[in-house]
Amino acid sequence: MKRSLKIGTALPLYLLSQSVFAEDSLSQADNGFILMSAMLVLLMSIPGIGLFYSGLTRAKNVLSTIEQTLAVFCVAILLWFVVGYTIAFGGTEGALGSFFGDMSKALLAGVDYNSLSGSISEFTFVIFQAAFCAISSCLVIGATVERVKFSAVLIALSIWIVLSYAPLAHQVWGGGFIDSYFMSYDFAGGTVVHINAAVCGITGAFMLGKRNDLGKVIMTPHNLGFTYIGACLLWIGWLGFNAGSELCADGVSALAFINTVLCPAAAALTWMCAEWIIFKKPSTLGTASGVIAGLVGITPACAFVSPAGAIVIGIACGVICLWGVHGFKRLLKIDDSLDVFGIHGLGAICGGILTGVFCSPELGGTGFKGEWTSILGQTYGQIGSIIVSVVWSFVASVIAFYIAKKLVGLRVSSDEESEGLDLASHGERGYNL
Repeated sequence: MKRSLKIGTALPLYLLSQSVFAEDSLSQADNGFILMSAMLVLLMSIPGIGLFYSGLTRAKNVLSTIEQTLAVFCVAILLWFVVGYTIAFGGTEGALGSFFGDMSKALLAGVDYNSLSGSISEFTFVIFQAAFCAISSCLVIGATVERVKFSAVLIALSIWIVLSYAPLAHQVWGGGFIDSYFMSYDFAGGTVVHINAAVCGITGAFMLGKRNDLGKVIMTPHNLGFTYIGACLLWIGWLGFNAGSELCADGVSALAFINTVLCPAAAALTWMCAEWIIFKKPSTLGTASGVIAGLVGITPACAFVSPAGAIVIGIACGVICLWGVHGFKRLLKIDDSLDVFGIHGLGAICGGILTGVFCSPELGGTGFKGEWTSILGQTYGQIGSIIVSVVWSFVASVIAFYIAKKLVGLRVSSDEESEGLDLASHGERGYNL
């Protein structure tokens, strides 16, 4: 029996993961759709983020950036299998049940090919959510590249997955504190993925300190072709990221899909035109960055706002994230190498807040959540969930990077940084010219 829900009232993911529908049966169409969506989300990490980030670094750090992305991806997938899934989607009983799932599904205990999550196989649900964990972890890398120890990245992000990613997934999608208390909308990960990763990234960047050459030499991207290809792969993958979060092939997934096309298009053109006015020339990097800003902004909202609302969110995110890269970064004075917080953090905050506005039926949205009956109430819920996510991720990130610092140290030496991490950390060159 397939579920029939009014748009905007989609059940929390934890209900699907617990197979609470007594008459559930496997839908081959839904299962195939989510498997395809999972492949698209996996594509976002490797090669999407790998190419996008590596093109933005200097040539002497291209391979280290790709290697960090690939290694962190593998770590995230395995950790999700071991403990991440059960922390995020395990039972909610007990004193800590609002913050952490129980250990009943560690190592996927009790999950087999007959297990269902709604109308899809639970294995499908597991790998789809694992792809979210992986892309979130890979996003963090952009804030610390060009001076971080490879071992420190692996240690810190392993701890962060357990202390921050999985618990926040539980609180937002697993029936935990944020969902039950704030009744906020986050369809595909504005808080869980983007704010979470952005806060972790900027925390790591602060604890690492600035790159030695920052402000002394020109640090232009060495291969914007890589970055363009990466941005395109991210956009295509994001369609699975957002539309697949409905966990079935229906009208809600179609709404999420079209909004994931419209919003980044609006954000990209907004960023491009703003650059054209301010700097007199529109840049490929700026337009690609606008695409990412729009994708981030629509992530929490994609199933709850109209296409017109998605366009407005895109315009707002284009402006906010452009300022985040050129203005907010200067104010903060933290060397967030590839502007993870400026785009993913500010974009998700902007999109999350505007979700509370444009979900209003009067503005073409699908309605308010839970007991909220107004834009003011829903926006309060959105802001509350954002604040909790920022604080939780910050505390967990400080712990993660502090442990890594005590175990192996965070930074490479000045000589190794000058030489480039490709050679210093991995003994290879990206280019032999």
